[in-house]
Amino acid sequence: MSIFIASARPLPLTLKEISLMLRSGFSSDAIIQELAKRHFAEQLDGPAEITLLKAGASPGLLFAIKSGSYSLPPEEAAKAKQELEAEAKRRAALAEESRRFNTLYQDKLEQDRAAEMLKSRAANSTYDYLKGSLVRSGNNGFVHADDDAIGKKKFILYYFSAHWCPPCRKFTPQLVEYYNRVESVHPEFEVVFYSFDKSASEMEQYMRDSNMPWPAIDYDKRNEKKELLTAAGNGIPSLVLVEASGKLISRSFDGEKYLGPNKVLADLDAILAGKQINGLAARN
Repeated sequence: MSIFIASARPLPLTLKEISLMLRSGFSSDAIIQELAKRHFAEQLDGPAEITLLKAGASPGLLFAIKSGSYSLPPEEAAKAKQELEAEAKRRAALAEESRRFNTLYQDKLEQDRAAEMLKSRAANSTYDYLKGSLVRSGNNGFVHADDDAIGKKKFILYYFSAHWCPPCRKFTPQLVEYYNRVESVHPEFEVVFYSFDKSASEMEQYMRDSNMPWPAIDYDKRNEKKELLTAAGNGIPSLVLVEASGKLISRSFDGEKYLGPNKVLADLDAILAGKQINGLAARN
């Protein structure tokens, strides 16, 4: 599952979002906690209740929604409806722009074009591309990361995420566990975090709370790396795996279809095991 990049403040939850959260493994209690912060933007009629039951909603969650405890006042509900409609239009416009200008969402040829774009901007070297733009979370805020360490890597795993995104908060511990388990055996890859947080302080807090052991693109330099978003797709959490030369190997999206970050980790595992992925295998 992915959650699309949101507006400045969290919008109320919709039936579709709650259903997706349930199907992705969130508990009813966790969703109730989210409702307490964001409220519910719709009415729970018969068909909506059946949808949530099929998704795994508990009686307690259904009662909490039906009781109206998390419903917005009429004036706020009308405003929220307008914001949700505006957000839907914004997403539609972004999707249309992607279809018009990003050929990544078509087929293998389109992925090759995206790879060429990454390589050209990186001057055929991810090291040159990232040099001077990486930071790590330190004891008192961000510190500059060692550029030379990136220069020794064969593969870079770009991670697109944000603290405000519930699926990201669920996946990040899995990625931290994967990194801590695999990196010591296969130091030829590195994770680089690209934040969608609302501020540098939120990004730093997210990295620290999640114990992210990898570097991140400096929050103030993200606009210099916008081309990375082409491969990232239109939802998070998202992973993009590239070779050190900038060649695109694997990503969480196939066109507009969301495959999820675990698909990319599986491809990385295969490469590290010496198997061929898109004509590429790990080289000793």
